[in-house]
Amino acid sequence: MSRRTLTIVQLLLLTAVLSAANSQAQTLYRWIDRTSGQTVFSDRPPPPGSTAAEVKSEAKASADEAPLPYAVRLAAERFPVTLYTLSRCLEPCRLARDLLNGRGVPFTESLADTAEEQDALAARLGGDIAIPSLFVGTQGFRGFEATAWHNLLDLAGYPASAPYGAKPSGIFKQ
Repeated sequence: MSRRTLTIVQLLLLTAVLSAANSQAQTLYRWIDRTSGQTVFSDRPPPPGSTAAEVKSEAKASADEAPLPYAVRLAAERFPVTLYTLSRCLEPCRLARDLLNGRGVPFTESLADTAEEQDALAARLGGDIAIPSLFVGTQGFRGFEATAWHNLLDLAGYPASAPYGAKPSGIFKQ
């Protein structure tokens, strides 16, 4: 085979592989059949007049939206993590975020800038507040102390280090 023919064959093969990857993304329809009353799952739209029609896209997650590893997903469902910070908190809050992101922990960051938010945080902590504060499930800890935070995360089942390719977290919640 000549070099040019080999290049053309490689390009055709690459095109076929990319086309096959795109064909994996499809739409799934769910509806209840009027005649039998059974639930039907299909890649084709339901017939007109069907009840309880539902559409789900089964597109594969992109590299930016890679699913969390099973252990992290399980821990996040059972023990969601919330980091309480202030907008003027610099170094301690950066260290807190770095610790959580270094372990690959998905967390919500909540700013406690107003007096009402600080009062609510104090009530949740059961006393005075310290920033940053961490909640893992219902267990809270005042202030940043790496050893105590690691202990809380270990007990909740979060991995000791972030999996390869983990994206930083820190979803702000007002």
